[in-house]
Amino acid sequence: QILIKKQLKLFGIEPTVCDNGQMVIDELLLNRYDVILMDCHMPVLDGYGASKLMREMEKEGKLSSPPVHIVALTADALPHTRDGCLAAGMDDYITKPLRKNVLRETLEKWFHL
Repeated sequence: QILIKKQLKLFGIEPTVCDNGQMVIDELLLNRYDVILMDCHMPVLDGYGASKLMREMEKEGKLSSPPVHIVALTADALPHTRDGCLAAGMDDYITKPLRKNVLRETLEKWFHL
């Protein structure tokens, strides 16, 4: 989290950090976000479950529109992991260790820096 926060601050972004997927859901009920960098492996509710729940809530009109973009962050670079992220409702996928240029390029796809 510390490294990602530093990199985001270099792009002029002040991130909101959640320690688990349930906190992400709770935060989305209170605030609107353009992009979520979703860790796939978190306690309480992992990134896969949180993403599925977010997409269900969007369909039910419980979250503001347009839909938030979800970018998976994971140390697992295997092809089936990427497929699982997309199947869970995530829009994109980047692997750790995170390179600044990859983060920037990915964010620029979903968010105007």
